[in-house]
Amino acid sequence: MTGYYDYVLGLIPAALIGVTALLSLAGLSLTSAMPAGAAAAAAVMAHAVFVRAPVSDDGSAVAEASRPGRGETGPGGQSSA
Repeated sequence: MTGYYDYVLGLIPAALIGVTALLSLAGLSLTSAMPAGAAAAAAVMAHAVFVRAPVSDDGSAVAEASRPGRGETGPGGQSSA
């Protein structure tokens, strides 16, 4: 099953190549069209990171607690009290 981030991974090179090719065929030089294509790919990545951020349902607290050495017991699994 494809999700949002699968589409984003496919859209990044498609935006870069597609916008660059479209502007190049419209008459812009390749040197001028390439930054526009890169900006389109950067916009796709920025949307994926900042607008639809990849977080769990509970937020970042779950990610912090699930990392080794970051739980309530402290590093090494021993109680800090």
